[in-house]
Amino acid sequence: MADSSASWSSLLLGAVAVALAVAAAPSLAGDPDYLQDICVADLNSEVKVNGFPCKANATADDFFSGVLANPGAATNTTTGAVVTGANVEKVPGLNTLGVSLARIDYAPGGGLNPPHTHPRATEVVFVLYGELDVGFITTGNKLFSRTISQGDVFVFPRGLVHFQKNNGDKPAAVISAFNSQLPGTQSIAMTLFAASPAVPDGVLAKAFQIDEEEVDKIKAKFAPKKT
Repeated sequence: MADSSASWSSLLLGAVAVALAVAAAPSLAGDPDYLQDICVADLNSEVKVNGFPCKANATADDFFSGVLANPGAATNTTTGAVVTGANVEKVPGLNTLGVSLARIDYAPGGGLNPPHTHPRATEVVFVLYGELDVGFITTGNKLFSRTISQGDVFVFPRGLVHFQKNNGDKPAAVISAFNSQLPGTQSIAMTLFAASPAVPDGVLAKAFQIDEEEVDKIKAKFAPKKT
């Protein structure tokens, strides 16, 4: 009788273990395998999905771009830096592949890619030339920063606020890699002071511990230039 009880206990424990393993499987699984070789983005489609629908007729050009070949005109921007993206909007063949690139060019003497976040991707930068001061801030409000130069790599974890600045007297440039076809960018200053509709002055005044007149002055600096 004791042997029979032990046997049933073992079977029961085994069944529970299998059930737990099956229940846990969805949370441990990775992305599903692709159901086709390619899914080139139809950027003109009105269908709204998590990504882009596939277009019917793909060509080799959908997987090619020379957009990163030349430096951007960093000196023509207010911050002295310009970002050139090679994401799914520029390279439709990236659709569903979960990767993209960008090139960032920085003017000498303070060219800045201002504090911002990428809500959908971790970023890795590779320095083409020049020297940059870079850093990111954790949710615990700790700054991780250092100076990087030609050939160096630095990582900005997904969703964390980060920046890059060229304090040297020569131009600088990096290639950025993302684990998203469209990582998205939220510039902290632009997000708060140039939102549409506008974030209420009282909210920003209290958050930054300044008066509402100062908030209006800052908002005016981010207002679209009239032509």
